[in-house]
Amino acid sequence: MTSELTEAPPPSLTQIFLAFSKVGLTSFGGGLSGWMMREFVHNRRWLTEGEFLDGLSLCQALPGVNVVNLSIWIGYRLQGGAGALAGALGMVVPALILAVAVVALAGEAVRGEAAHWMLAGVAAAALGLSIQMGLRAAWRVAKRGVAPTAIFAATFLALFALRLPLIWVVVVMAPVGIAHAAWAMSRKGD
Repeated sequence: MTSELTEAPPPSLTQIFLAFSKVGLTSFGGGLSGWMMREFVHNRRWLTEGEFLDGLSLCQALPGVNVVNLSIWIGYRLQGGAGALAGALGMVVPALILAVAVVALAGEAVRGEAAHWMLAGVAAAALGLSIQMGLRAAWRVAKRGVAPTAIFAATFLALFALRLPLIWVVVVMAPVGIAHAAWAMSRKGD
C-alpha cells in the first residue's frame, strides 16, 4: 500500500516539534518506528511509505538511536536543519521530562510485580509494531526483485539465525546492497 502526499505546504517547525512530541510521549521501545510510520505516512501524509522506509534503512545503518536518527532525517526532509532540530527535540525532550517525573514520583512503585506485568504487555505491543515494520520492509524489498530479496534474507539469517555481530554483517552486506543498487541503476540507463 502506498500513501500519496497531499499538495499541502510543508509543516511548520512547531507542527514538527508537536508531532514528534506526541510520538515520543505515546510510544515505547522497538515499536517507535512503526508508530512513526503510522503518524507521518498514513495519518499526516508528510512522507510516502517508500520515503519513510528508505529513511528508516539509512537511520538504522547510522550510529545512535534509530528513532532519534529518524526524527532528525524526517525533520530535515520537511524543513531542513531547523526541522531536524525540531524533530530531535520533539522526540527526546518531552519524553525525557516525563520519564524523570515518573521516576521521581513513583520510584518505589515501579519495582513491584504489577509494574513488571505492565512492562511485559508494553514490550509485546512494541514487538508487534516492530514485526509489522519488518513485514512491510520485506514486502517492499520482495517487489524489487530476486537479488534485493536475497540480500535481505542473507542479512536476516546472518543476524538472527547465525547471530553474527551486527557490525560485521553491515560491513559485508551494505557494500553488496550498494553494489547491486548501482548495477541496477546503470542498467536502467542503458
